[in-house]
Amino acid sequence: MEFKQLEAFVNVIRYKSFSKAAEATYLTQPTISTHISSLEKELGVKLIDRKGKESRPTKQGRAFYNYAVNIINTRERAMNAMKEFGSDISGSLDIRTSSIPGQVIVPELIAGFHERYPNVSFNVEQSDSDKVWSDIRENLGEIGFTGYFEDNSLKYELLFKDTLVLAAPKNERFLKLRERSDKISIADIMSEKFIWREEGSATRKTFERWIMSHGSRPLETVAVVNSLEGVKACVRKGLGVSVLSLAAVRKEAEADDDMLIFEFEDVDLEREFYMVYNKSTTLSPVASRFKEYVEEVYRG
Repeated sequence: MEFKQLEAFVNVIRYKSFSKAAEATYLTQPTISTHISSLEKELGVKLIDRKGKESRPTKQGRAFYNYAVNIINTRERAMNAMKEFGSDISGSLDIRTSSIPGQVIVPELIAGFHERYPNVSFNVEQSDSDKVWSDIRENLGEIGFTGYFEDNSLKYELLFKDTLVLAAPKNERFLKLRERSDKISIADIMSEKFIWREEGSATRKTFERWIMSHGSRPLETVAVVNSLEGVKACVRKGLGVSVLSLAAVRKEAEADDDMLIFEFEDVDLEREFYMVYNKSTTLSPVASRFKEYVEEVYRG
């Protein structure tokens, strides 16, 4: 068993494709296929299902994947320790993030880290919090950013808290409410139609759980849009209202936008944002240093 075979296997799983794994590692697709075939022959099991559009791990492949990741990361940490882990750190980092951290904090973090370590590249995939947990748990990404803490099999570090606000269209009803106050009550919006992001959205979970825990009836959903900018566009067009993190609409709140932003007057709802990683997996040197950098930025 050789490291290049393990690396080929891990990259095919992470990128879900032989061709994408080859492109990411500057190898040819036949070379990747040869490494995988040799590894499968040595282990005596099939590791990857090559049928369909995406390459998926078999049951044996899923079991072997975590071992392969740990072996590769442990080797890299040992090599960097021998080099005193200096400023020459290099490699790639797979990051998984939910929507708001992906737009608000991740770009600044990777830009700052890249300035310090210019030989590091990033693969950032944005989805919802549920998908972030799943990918980190399955080692498809090393560092994640999410707005919700639920999966106890993972390690979470609180970065900051943010307030939930209402985004409403600039129509006659909400303009009148704005004349009264820049805050709004829950009672004022119970009859509104809501635009949500996907089921795995932490913002949506936080607000809906609060509504249900206080005996309110379920809210009417008019649309589910798996894009933050798509949600905002629907609000601007008057389709309905949405509850969003203030960090996601700070520019709109400060500008003369076609959307009104209200704080809630009768409830103090906060969102928490976390960095997450798999506590049962050895982080690569790049991921370990990036984790330390994030801690430095948010804790000083």
